[in-house]
Amino acid sequence: MALSKSKFKVLVVLAKSEIRMTQRELSSASGLSLGTVNAVLHDAMDAGLVEDGMLTIDGLKSLKPYEVGNAIIMAAGLSSRLAPISYEKPKGLLRVRGEVLIERQIRQLQEAGVTDITVVVGYKKEYFFYLASKFGVRIKVNPQYATRNNSYTLWLVRNRLDNTYVCSSDDYFEKNPFEHYVYEAYYATQYVSGPTEEWCVTTGPGDRITRINVGGADAWTMLGHAYFDRAFSNGFVPLLDDAVRRPELADRLWEDIFRAHTDELHMVARHYRDAFIHEFDTLDQVSGFDPAFIENVDSNIFDNIVSVLGCEKSQIHGFYPLKQGLTNLSCHFSVGEGADEREYVYRHPGVGTENMVDRAAEEAGLRLARELGIDNTFIYEDQRQGWKISRFVPNARPLDPHDPEQLKRAMQMCRRLHESKATLNRSFDFVEEGLGYEKLLTKRGPVEIPGYEELKEKVLRLKSLSERDGFSRCVSHNDFFYLNFLIDEQDEYSLIDWEYAGMSDEASDFGTFTVCCELSDDEAEDALRFYFGHRPTSLERRHFWSYVVFAGWCWYVWSLEKEAEGDNVGEWLLIYYRYAQDNVDRVLSWYEEGESSSECEAS
Repeated sequence: MALSKSKFKVLVVLAKSEIRMTQRELSSASGLSLGTVNAVLHDAMDAGLVEDGMLTIDGLKSLKPYEVGNAIIMAAGLSSRLAPISYEKPKGLLRVRGEVLIERQIRQLQEAGVTDITVVVGYKKEYFFYLASKFGVRIKVNPQYATRNNSYTLWLVRNRLDNTYVCSSDDYFEKNPFEHYVYEAYYATQYVSGPTEEWCVTTGPGDRITRINVGGADAWTMLGHAYFDRAFSNGFVPLLDDAVRRPELADRLWEDIFRAHTDELHMVARHYRDAFIHEFDTLDQVSGFDPAFIENVDSNIFDNIVSVLGCEKSQIHGFYPLKQGLTNLSCHFSVGEGADEREYVYRHPGVGTENMVDRAAEEAGLRLARELGIDNTFIYEDQRQGWKISRFVPNARPLDPHDPEQLKRAMQMCRRLHESKATLNRSFDFVEEGLGYEKLLTKRGPVEIPGYEELKEKVLRLKSLSERDGFSRCVSHNDFFYLNFLIDEQDEYSLIDWEYAGMSDEASDFGTFTVCCELSDDEAEDALRFYFGHRPTSLERRHFWSYVVFAGWCWYVWSLEKEAEGDNVGEWLLIYYRYAQDNVDRVLSWYEEGESSSECEAS
C-alpha cells in the first residue's frame, strides 16, 4: 500500500534515527507542521508501522518500495566546450576544489547507501577504468559516444533503470543531494533570474512537470541529477527504446523524450536554492568557482602555452572550441587583460594523426609561409607531438574564389610559394594517392561502377603524357582552397593548415583550387592568367588543366572508399567525379591531337 508523502517523510526520519525523537524534533527534521506530524504518528501507530516512537519492522518494510536501487553516471561525452582540457582528459575527471568530480559524486552516492553504481563511458574511456577497482563501480562502454546523444547512453543500460539516480559525471554538489529513500521521480532544478538558454520547467499541482521549454526567463531550470522511480522507468524505457531505434530521433537527449511525454510520465521538479548545483561547461566557469583551478591544473596544454608565450597560467583565459573532430582539435584562448590582451589558437593533434601527417614537413612549411608573408598567423609548432599555437584573427572571413580580385591575390600567393626554391621532405602526387585509395577500395571487392575503368585508363594515359612536359616539383600547400584562407579586417591574407604541404608538381595547387572551389572554366582560365602573370602558353595550359583532372579523380576515388566505409560524402562525390570526367577527354585531345596554339590559348 502506497504511503502518503507526509507519512513517507516521517517514516524516513525515523528510519535514519537511532534514538526516540519528540514530535517537535520530527517536525523540524521532516519539514512538516507539528499538527501533521501528530496525525501521521497516530495513523502509523494504528497501522503497526511505529511503536514507542521507533520504526517497526513493518514500518521499515513499508519504505522498501521507495528504496533507491542503483545509480547511472553518464560519462561518455566529448565535452567539447571545455576545450582544451577535454582534449587531454574527460570533464568528469577534473579536480575541482581538491576533489575529482566523478569521485566526489560516487562518494556522495555511497554515503547515501547507493552502492550499485554504473558509469557509462565513451570518450577516453580508459581514463575511467580505475574507478572499478577504487570504488567497486560497474563500467559500461558506449561505442557511439561521438555520434549519438545521451539517450543512447541510457539505452545501453535500460535494463538497469528502476529506482535509479541518473547523474552526469561533471556535476558538483555543494552538499550531498542523494538519499537512501526517494518518494517519487524528480529532476533537480535551480532558479535563474533574467533570461536563460537553459531548459525551463512549468509545473502543476504537487510540482509535477507539465511542460519544458528550451530557453526562458525568471524560471526554474533543469540542472544536475534526476531520479527515476520504478513507475517512471517502466513507462520511459519503451519510449526510449523506440526513439533510439528510429534514425530520425537518433540524436535526441533523454530529456527530449521525457519532454515529449510529460502527460504520460510523472516526474516532479525538486527545487535547489542558493547555487547548490554547479555544472561546468567552460574553463572560465570552473576557474570562477575554484580560483585555484588554473594554477593547480595538471595540463600539458597549459604548460605548452606558458613555455611558448612566456605568460603565467593565471593569465590564460577565454577558451572556446573552434574546430572539433576526431583528428585535429582547435580552440581559442586569450592571454592578458584589457589593452594587453592577445588572442590565440591552440591546435591539439587528434589520436592517430602522427601516422597521417609528417609534422616536421608541416612545421617547415609553416615557417616558410611565415617567412614569405603567406601565413601571418603561425607562432610555433612542436614537431614531435604536433601541437601548434597561432595568432587568432578576429572577424576573419574566408576567401571568395568567385571574386576576381580575391582570386588574383590567392593565385599570386600560390606563385610566390612555388617560386621560393625551398624543399620539404614530404612528397604528394594525386595519381599515386588515388591508386592507393583504389587499392583500399578493391579489398572490398571489384569496382563495378559503369565507366570507372575507362576513366581510370584515361587518367593514367594523361598522367604519362603530362610528365613529359618538364614542369618542376616545388613546395606546394596541397590543401589549397578557399576555406584555408583567412582575410583579416585590414584585408591581409593568410593561408593556413599546412598539414599536407610537400613537394608536388607545380600544377597541383591549381588543380585542388579549381576542383574544391568549384571554379567555372572561365574562372579557372582567369586563375591561370593571375598565376603566370600572362596568358598561359599551350604547354602551360594543358599541363595545369591535367591537374584539374588528377585532383578530381583522386578525390573521387577517395570518396568511393569513404562511402564504402559507411561515411556520407554527399554531393562532393559527384563534384569530384564531374571535374575528372568532364575534362579528361578535352585535355587528352590537347596532348594527342596536337591542337593548334591559337585554339589552345583561346579563353
